[in-house]
Amino acid sequence: MTELSCAFSPFTLPYDGEHLSGVYGDGGTRATAVVLHGAGTGSKDRLLPLLGEFTARGCRAIAFDFSGHGQSTGALRELSLRRRFEQAVAVIDARTPAPGPLVLVGFSMSGQTVADLVRHYGDRVAAIALCAPAVYAAGAWDLPFGDGGGAFSTLIRTPGSWRAAPALDVLRAYGGHAVLAVPGTDAVIPPGVTAALATALSTKARFTRLQLPDADHALGMWLRDHEEDRRRLVDAVLAGVPGR
Repeated sequence: MTELSCAFSPFTLPYDGEHLSGVYGDGGTRATAVVLHGAGTGSKDRLLPLLGEFTARGCRAIAFDFSGHGQSTGALRELSLRRRFEQAVAVIDARTPAPGPLVLVGFSMSGQTVADLVRHYGDRVAAIALCAPAVYAAGAWDLPFGDGGGAFSTLIRTPGSWRAAPALDVLRAYGGHAVLAVPGTDAVIPPGVTAALATALSTKARFTRLQLPDADHALGMWLRDHEEDRRRLVDAVLAGVPGR
Protein backbone atom coordinates (compact mmCIF):
# COMPACT_ATOMS: atom_id res chain seq x y z
CA MET A 1 0.00 0.00 0.00
CA THR A 2 1.34 3.42 -0.93
CA GLU A 3 1.69 6.21 1.63
CA LEU A 4 -1.05 8.19 -0.13
CA SER A 5 -3.47 5.26 -0.17
CA CYS A 6 -3.29 5.15 3.63
CA ALA A 7 -5.26 8.42 3.69
CA PHE A 8 -8.29 6.63 2.21
CA SER A 9 -10.68 4.16 3.75
CA PRO A 10 -11.49 1.02 1.78
CA PHE A 11 -15.06 -0.15 1.36
CA THR A 12 -16.87 -3.01 -0.32
CA LEU A 13 -20.37 -2.59 -1.73
CA PRO A 14 -22.46 -5.69 -2.48
CA TYR A 15 -24.37 -5.08 -5.69
CA ASP A 16 -26.27 -7.37 -8.06
CA GLY A 17 -24.55 -10.51 -6.82
CA GLU A 18 -21.07 -8.98 -6.97
CA HIS A 19 -18.82 -7.01 -4.64
CA LEU A 20 -17.48 -3.61 -5.74
CA SER A 21 -14.19 -2.56 -4.16
CA GLY A 22 -13.71 1.14 -3.50
CA VAL A 23 -11.86 3.79 -1.52
CA TYR A 24 -13.21 6.91 0.15
CA GLY A 25 -11.52 10.02 1.52
CA ASP A 26 -13.11 12.89 3.43
CA GLY A 27 -11.39 16.24 2.95
CA GLY A 28 -14.44 18.42 3.63
CA THR A 29 -17.85 19.36 2.32
CA ARG A 30 -17.02 21.40 -0.79
CA ALA A 31 -18.25 18.59 -3.08
CA THR A 32 -17.84 14.87 -3.62
CA ALA A 33 -15.47 13.96 -6.44
CA VAL A 34 -16.28 10.61 -8.05
CA VAL A 35 -13.36 9.44 -10.19
CA LEU A 36 -14.04 6.61 -12.68
CA HIS A 37 -11.37 4.51 -14.36
CA GLY A 38 -11.40 3.39 -17.97
CA ALA A 39 -11.73 -0.01 -19.61
CA GLY A 40 -9.22 -2.82 -20.12
CA THR A 41 -6.74 -2.94 -17.25
CA GLY A 42 -8.07 0.24 -15.61
CA SER A 43 -8.58 0.27 -11.84
CA LYS A 44 -8.94 2.65 -8.93
CA ASP A 45 -5.35 2.15 -7.77
CA ARG A 46 -3.81 4.50 -10.33
CA LEU A 47 -6.35 7.18 -9.36
CA LEU A 48 -5.34 7.54 -5.70
CA PRO A 49 -3.02 10.53 -6.25
CA LEU A 50 -5.82 12.31 -8.11
CA LEU A 51 -8.22 11.61 -5.24
CA GLY A 52 -5.65 13.09 -2.89
CA GLU A 53 -5.68 16.36 -4.83
CA PHE A 54 -9.44 16.59 -4.37
CA THR A 55 -9.37 15.90 -0.64
CA ALA A 56 -6.57 18.45 -0.23
CA ARG A 57 -8.94 21.04 -1.69
CA GLY A 58 -11.80 20.40 0.71
CA CYS A 59 -13.68 17.65 -1.13
CA ARG A 60 -14.79 14.16 -0.36
CA ALA A 61 -13.44 11.73 -2.97
CA ILE A 62 -14.45 8.26 -4.14
CA ALA A 63 -13.08 5.76 -6.62
CA PHE A 64 -14.05 2.14 -7.15
CA ASP A 65 -13.33 -0.79 -9.42
CA PHE A 66 -16.09 -1.66 -11.87
CA SER A 67 -16.93 -5.37 -11.81
CA GLY A 68 -14.27 -7.50 -13.45
CA HIS A 69 -11.61 -4.87 -12.66
CA GLY A 70 -9.10 -4.50 -9.85
CA GLN A 71 -10.33 -5.97 -6.58
CA SER A 72 -14.00 -6.15 -7.52
CA THR A 73 -15.61 -9.49 -8.30
CA GLY A 74 -17.37 -10.39 -11.53
CA ALA A 75 -16.27 -11.09 -15.09
CA LEU A 76 -15.20 -8.25 -17.35
CA ARG A 77 -16.79 -9.93 -20.38
CA GLU A 78 -20.20 -9.63 -18.67
CA LEU A 79 -19.86 -5.91 -17.98
CA SER A 80 -21.69 -3.39 -20.19
CA LEU A 81 -22.17 0.36 -20.44
CA ARG A 82 -25.51 -0.02 -18.69
CA ARG A 83 -24.00 -2.03 -15.85
CA ARG A 84 -21.16 0.49 -15.47
CA PHE A 85 -23.73 3.26 -15.07
CA GLU A 86 -25.81 1.24 -12.61
CA GLN A 87 -22.75 0.33 -10.53
CA ALA A 88 -21.66 3.98 -10.40
CA VAL A 89 -25.13 5.03 -9.25
CA ALA A 90 -25.11 2.35 -6.56
CA VAL A 91 -21.75 3.55 -5.20
CA ILE A 92 -22.70 7.24 -5.32
CA ASP A 93 -26.05 6.67 -3.63
CA ALA A 94 -24.48 4.49 -0.93
CA ARG A 95 -21.40 6.59 -0.17
CA THR A 96 -22.28 10.20 -1.02
CA PRO A 97 -24.44 12.48 1.13
CA ALA A 98 -27.40 13.70 -0.89
CA PRO A 99 -28.15 16.27 -2.15
CA GLY A 100 -24.56 17.56 -1.98
CA PRO A 101 -22.81 18.62 -5.19
CA LEU A 102 -20.99 16.08 -7.33
CA VAL A 103 -17.80 16.42 -9.37
CA LEU A 104 -17.59 13.61 -11.91
CA VAL A 105 -14.26 12.64 -13.48
CA GLY A 106 -14.15 9.96 -16.18
CA PHE A 107 -11.28 8.39 -18.07
CA SER A 108 -11.70 6.90 -21.56
CA MET A 109 -14.81 4.66 -21.53
CA SER A 110 -15.98 6.44 -18.39
CA GLY A 111 -16.55 9.56 -20.48
CA GLN A 112 -19.74 7.75 -21.49
CA THR A 113 -20.46 6.87 -17.86
CA VAL A 114 -20.05 10.49 -16.77
CA ALA A 115 -22.58 11.58 -19.42
CA ASP A 116 -24.99 8.89 -18.19
CA LEU A 117 -24.57 10.16 -14.62
CA VAL A 118 -25.13 13.77 -15.70
CA ARG A 119 -28.43 12.69 -17.24
CA HIS A 120 -29.35 10.84 -14.04
CA TYR A 121 -28.30 13.39 -11.38
CA GLY A 122 -29.06 16.60 -13.29
CA ASP A 123 -28.32 19.85 -11.48
CA ARG A 124 -26.59 18.02 -8.65
CA VAL A 125 -23.54 17.70 -10.94
CA ALA A 126 -21.54 20.87 -10.34
CA ALA A 127 -18.57 20.01 -12.56
CA ILE A 128 -17.22 17.28 -14.82
CA ALA A 129 -13.82 16.36 -16.18
CA LEU A 130 -13.54 14.09 -19.22
CA CYS A 131 -10.06 12.66 -19.77
CA ALA A 132 -9.40 11.24 -23.26
CA PRO A 133 -13.10 10.31 -23.23
CA ALA A 134 -15.16 8.00 -25.39
CA VAL A 135 -18.87 8.03 -26.22
CA TYR A 136 -20.85 5.29 -27.91
CA ALA A 137 -23.82 4.61 -30.14
CA ALA A 138 -27.15 3.94 -28.43
CA GLY A 139 -27.08 0.33 -29.60
CA ALA A 140 -23.96 -0.36 -27.52
CA TRP A 141 -25.69 0.41 -24.20
CA ASP A 142 -26.94 -3.08 -23.30
CA LEU A 143 -24.33 -5.20 -25.08
CA PRO A 144 -21.92 -7.15 -22.86
CA PHE A 145 -18.29 -6.35 -23.63
CA GLY A 146 -17.47 -9.99 -24.31
CA ASP A 147 -13.98 -11.12 -25.20
CA GLY A 148 -13.22 -8.66 -27.98
CA GLY A 149 -14.93 -10.33 -30.93
CA GLY A 150 -18.62 -9.94 -30.18
CA ALA A 151 -21.40 -7.52 -31.02
CA PHE A 152 -20.15 -4.74 -28.73
CA SER A 153 -16.68 -4.69 -30.28
CA THR A 154 -18.11 -4.87 -33.79
CA LEU A 155 -20.42 -1.93 -33.18
CA ILE A 156 -17.91 0.40 -31.55
CA ARG A 157 -15.35 -0.33 -34.27
CA THR A 158 -17.80 0.65 -36.99
CA PRO A 159 -16.52 3.98 -38.38
CA GLY A 160 -18.68 6.89 -37.31
CA SER A 161 -20.95 4.80 -35.07
CA TRP A 162 -20.42 7.37 -32.29
CA ARG A 163 -21.81 10.31 -34.28
CA ALA A 164 -25.37 9.87 -33.01
CA ALA A 165 -24.27 9.02 -29.46
CA PRO A 166 -26.95 10.07 -26.94
CA ALA A 167 -24.13 11.22 -24.65
CA LEU A 168 -23.43 14.12 -27.01
CA ASP A 169 -27.00 15.37 -26.55
CA VAL A 170 -26.63 15.12 -22.77
CA LEU A 171 -23.40 17.11 -22.82
CA ARG A 172 -24.85 19.76 -25.13
CA ALA A 173 -27.55 20.38 -22.54
CA TYR A 174 -25.17 20.38 -19.55
CA GLY A 175 -24.85 23.83 -18.01
CA GLY A 176 -22.27 23.24 -15.28
CA HIS A 177 -18.48 23.53 -15.38
CA ALA A 178 -16.69 21.15 -17.78
CA VAL A 179 -13.06 20.29 -18.46
CA LEU A 180 -11.90 18.21 -21.43
CA ALA A 181 -8.39 16.83 -20.91
CA VAL A 182 -6.77 15.95 -24.23
CA PRO A 183 -3.44 14.11 -24.62
CA GLY A 184 -0.98 15.08 -27.31
CA THR A 185 -1.14 11.55 -28.76
CA ASP A 186 -4.21 9.33 -28.61
CA ALA A 187 -4.15 6.05 -30.50
CA VAL A 188 -7.52 4.98 -29.09
CA ILE A 189 -10.00 7.86 -29.43
CA PRO A 190 -10.59 9.16 -32.99
CA PRO A 191 -9.97 12.92 -33.35
CA GLY A 192 -13.56 13.35 -34.51
CA VAL A 193 -14.85 12.10 -31.16
CA THR A 194 -12.72 14.61 -29.28
CA ALA A 195 -13.84 17.43 -31.59
CA ALA A 196 -17.51 16.48 -31.20
CA LEU A 197 -17.17 16.42 -27.42
CA ALA A 198 -15.50 19.83 -27.40
CA THR A 199 -18.32 21.24 -29.50
CA ALA A 200 -20.98 19.67 -27.28
CA LEU A 201 -19.39 20.96 -24.09
CA SER A 202 -19.05 24.44 -25.57
CA THR A 203 -22.81 24.71 -26.11
CA LYS A 204 -23.94 25.56 -22.56
CA ALA A 205 -21.23 24.53 -20.11
CA ARG A 206 -18.48 26.79 -18.77
CA PHE A 207 -15.90 24.91 -20.79
CA THR A 208 -12.13 24.52 -20.41
CA ARG A 209 -9.92 22.47 -22.72
CA LEU A 210 -6.81 21.21 -20.93
CA GLN A 211 -4.10 20.12 -23.35
CA LEU A 212 -1.47 17.65 -22.14
CA PRO A 213 0.92 17.57 -25.12
CA ASP A 214 3.37 14.98 -23.77
CA ALA A 215 0.73 12.48 -22.65
CA ASP A 216 -0.89 9.58 -24.48
CA HIS A 217 -4.31 7.97 -24.07
CA ALA A 218 -3.47 6.46 -20.66
CA LEU A 219 -4.16 9.70 -18.80
CA GLY A 220 -4.87 7.92 -15.52
CA MET A 221 -1.28 6.71 -15.37
CA TRP A 222 0.05 10.01 -16.72
CA LEU A 223 -1.68 12.01 -14.00
CA ARG A 224 -0.58 9.51 -11.37
CA ASP A 225 3.04 10.19 -12.31
CA HIS A 226 2.91 13.93 -13.13
CA GLU A 227 1.97 16.02 -10.12
CA GLU A 228 1.89 19.38 -11.90
CA ASP A 229 -0.57 18.20 -14.57
CA ARG A 230 -2.65 16.45 -11.92
CA ARG A 231 -2.96 19.71 -10.01
CA ARG A 232 -3.79 21.63 -13.18
CA LEU A 233 -6.68 19.27 -13.86
CA VAL A 234 -8.11 19.50 -10.36
CA ASP A 235 -7.69 23.27 -10.23
CA ALA A 236 -9.49 23.57 -13.58
CA VAL A 237 -12.47 21.41 -12.65
CA LEU A 238 -12.89 22.91 -9.17
CA ALA A 239 -12.83 26.44 -10.60
CA GLY A 240 -16.56 25.95 -11.10
CA VAL A 241 -17.24 24.74 -7.54
CA PRO A 242 -17.51 27.17 -4.59
CA GLY A 243 -14.71 26.94 -2.05
CA ARG A 244 -15.00 25.90 1.57
